[in-house]
Amino acid sequence: TKQIIGLTVQVEDVRIRATYSHRKKIPITEGFVEVKDGGKWRQICSEEWSEMNSRVICGMYGFPSEKPFNLRPYKLLAKRRKKNYWGFSVNCTGNESNLSDCKLGKEIQLKGNNTCRRGMPAVISCVPGRAFAPSVSMGFRKAYRMEQPLVRLRGGAMIGEGRVEVLKNGEWGTVCDDNWNIRAGTVVCRELGFGSAKEALAGGRMGQGVGSVHMNEVECSGFEKSLTECYFNRESVGCSHEEDAAVRCNVPAMGFNSRLRLGGGRNPYEGRVEILAERNGSLVWGTVCSDSWGTMEAMVVCRQLGLGFASHAFQETWYWQGDASADSVVMSGVRCSGTELTLDQCLHHGKHVSCLKGSGRFAAGVSCTQTAPDLVLSAQVVEQTTYLEDRPMYALQCAHEERCLSSTADKADPNSYRRLLRFSSQIQNNGLSDFRPRASPHSWIWHECHRHYHSMEVFTLYDLLSLNGTKVAEGHKASFCLEDTHCDEGIQKRYECANFGSQGITVGCWDTYRHDIDCQWIDITDVKPGDYILQVAINPNYEVAESDYTNNIMKCRSRYDGHRIWTYNCHIGGTLSSDVEDTFPGLLTNQLSHR
Repeated sequence: TKQIIGLTVQVEDVRIRATYSHRKKIPITEGFVEVKDGGKWRQICSEEWSEMNSRVICGMYGFPSEKPFNLRPYKLLAKRRKKNYWGFSVNCTGNESNLSDCKLGKEIQLKGNNTCRRGMPAVISCVPGRAFAPSVSMGFRKAYRMEQPLVRLRGGAMIGEGRVEVLKNGEWGTVCDDNWNIRAGTVVCRELGFGSAKEALAGGRMGQGVGSVHMNEVECSGFEKSLTECYFNRESVGCSHEEDAAVRCNVPAMGFNSRLRLGGGRNPYEGRVEILAERNGSLVWGTVCSDSWGTMEAMVVCRQLGLGFASHAFQETWYWQGDASADSVVMSGVRCSGTELTLDQCLHHGKHVSCLKGSGRFAAGVSCTQTAPDLVLSAQVVEQTTYLEDRPMYALQCAHEERCLSSTADKADPNSYRRLLRFSSQIQNNGLSDFRPRASPHSWIWHECHRHYHSMEVFTLYDLLSLNGTKVAEGHKASFCLEDTHCDEGIQKRYECANFGSQGITVGCWDTYRHDIDCQWIDITDVKPGDYILQVAINPNYEVAESDYTNNIMKCRSRYDGHRIWTYNCHIGGTLSSDVEDTFPGLLTNQLSHR
């Protein structure tokens, strides 16, 4: 047998061919390895097969590692089967992300039944990550709670993709894309329970993070257990969030998208949601009740279909002619937290469907999009601009009419004062598409105090909470006119409030509501001195879809002595590790009103 130097494996396709008894399993984790060459599927002789080869193929199929297994049933099967061997062995080192990166091994002498005498067709067995492990009941009911990881992905639409973030000294930060490559990406993917990396992305392609850039010039061998073990340069001089590294991982084929479809849309990205459900022992297509249907539910549908993020959730779909045989409602009461991989992992009524309104022409629908905005409030600006102002009621007429004061103001003397905790809100769009209000211009509302139209009636919630998370000041819902106040260098402003202009926040721009304008406050007239939490939540009803909602809440500690207020430790939700979060009850469990 002669050795072929330096050539890589070039085949048309690779598969794991499960035995008959394993065929129904999802995902398929074990079976004969077959390559397609010259249009025919062929087995690989196991004489030169190594664990490293198995590791690479498991990675391609979305599995973090290979495992030992019982070879006996395969030996018996292989004896009875007609074999058709491929003419080469394979020589992977184990850190390749794809078989096509592996070197060709020795040529195999094809001698009919005498081929591969000392071996048999190669078999592999892979370990699925936790999110994909087949569980006993109904497949995949629960989305897992992971223990505190050191690495996470943010801002991706699909599971197994996103901006890479690492935990350092209790604070999450990003990775600079200098030297970022598929080998480092593969370490991240395997560490998180996925397979090898499909793509290593540079240049903030999955949106920009906040906080520090923790790693730069990362170099991995490909065998590290964690990205944090790879060599890297601690000096990230000259790295900005525009260079945040990201990754797309190989994930197992779960067949999720075969149980769901969109009907009647003008393009594949929109339509009435139709799902496959069991009725009287057979599988039928049907619709979803739109009662309680919103952005979070739509997000899960778009993810399940592999279509990206939700752009809208629809509660009427009569203008989309879906399949008439799928008209009856087969799912109702759907409530998703947004992390689920499939709609049936969300809370719902189960077999007992109840849908008072939201069926027929009002069945649930979605439209999906590849990119989404991501709004983040500057914690630093809030911390630097907080102060108290005592203002007389007669100077607060307009704000009072707009319900920006607490209810005790209704009975207050026009000469009495209100004590206002004021601050500036600077809200940046770090995502990959513009943030646009959902309401169309004809339904925007004129606000006399600010002298312009507001396109979002509940854009932010301002609250003062006790340390255990209960409201102490009434706070209020702030409505906003959305515009580009400032933009990063080289970015054109596109939205402005004046003259009934179009509203939104462009990618790379921010909207600033200064501390000195009406309603940019919390009325704390009735609050006693003490320690509190100041909380600001953006887009709290999830009215507009975003790529990441975890960073929509900002909390600060506030100490009020009856005369002055100190605001400190302001931070965005999800930027600190869970150990640090404990002093901020409710940040992780923060169930903002769902709609």
